[in-house]
Amino acid sequence: MLPFALRSADISMTEPITTHLVTAFANRAQLMAQLHAENTDTYRLFHGTVEGHPGLTIDRYGDLLLVQCFHSPLSSGQLAELTQFYAQKLPGLSLVYNDRSQANSRIANKLEGEQLALASQPREAHEMGVTYRIQGRHAGQDPWLFLDLRAARRRVMQEIPGKSMLNLFAYTCGVGIAAAKAGARFVVNVDFAESSLQIGKENARYNPLPVRPRFIKSDAFAAMRQFSGLGQAEFVRGKRMPPFPKLETQKFDCVFLDPPTYAKSPFGVVDLVNDYATVFKPALLCTNEGGTLICTNHVASVSREVWLDQLQRSATKAGRTIHEFEWIAPEADFPTMDGEPPLKVLLLRV
Repeated sequence: MLPFALRSADISMTEPITTHLVTAFANRAQLMAQLHAENTDTYRLFHGTVEGHPGLTIDRYGDLLLVQCFHSPLSSGQLAELTQFYAQKLPGLSLVYNDRSQANSRIANKLEGEQLALASQPREAHEMGVTYRIQGRHAGQDPWLFLDLRAARRRVMQEIPGKSMLNLFAYTCGVGIAAAKAGARFVVNVDFAESSLQIGKENARYNPLPVRPRFIKSDAFAAMRQFSGLGQAEFVRGKRMPPFPKLETQKFDCVFLDPPTYAKSPFGVVDLVNDYATVFKPALLCTNEGGTLICTNHVASVSREVWLDQLQRSATKAGRTIHEFEWIAPEADFPTMDGEPPLKVLLLRV
């Protein structure tokens, strides 16, 4: 059943995209088989920037097929073509289409009635044996699980058994839940948004976890400064800071740092282009000597080499040494044209 009423004239006048979908699906055959074998039913089916339709992404989350356009909307004909293709290849999935081609990627296409109920229905998705809550539409904009971070979650699950984990800018706590499932000694998730942490708590309830993760609603700077021992003042330059939870000094065996591209609060500024060190240093100081710090940078214009050099210089200034580093590339459902994915993930032994 198609999600919209379609006119045959619309279908005949639109550019076919099936050829691109066929190629992308075939290219993922081996990967999908591997993922299904490890109880993973979440992956990107079409990465349009590289695979023939810039701005179009098609993601599977369990029984949800999430179609999103970031450059220009799909025509009704293109949507019908796409729907029919996946109905044959992956029957039984519920398709939700989000037109995010407007300013700030806000969803532009309004849904009503049965379509809205379908898009708002709580669902379960699975990745490497971990269950996550998913909805096609919710109060926020982004999906509750970022699929390009799967490789990083996989690496965390390999790294974390028996160790402590601090998950910074945790969003819906996907990394923290994966760490707890994999046998972390304890896990702390930090995010400023209560709504995101609530999804994280639901994710925790979905899974039989050997440890109960901790969820802290806090600005990341305030939390890092306290954990690291730097301390967070209640007054800065004569102004009272917003309320923040009081935390004891605590170092962690593994710290996961996944900051947004840019964010500003009374506690500090996150700027991954011009000043990654501002967020990197306190995260580093939260990491035990001999521990592991995993960092992300989503900015495509920042090269791997330049970013790594920034981190090495910042670590030296903080009096810490990066003994080893390891790049963690997104998996094969996120192809690139030049081997340089926009998302850069770096594991550091410090």
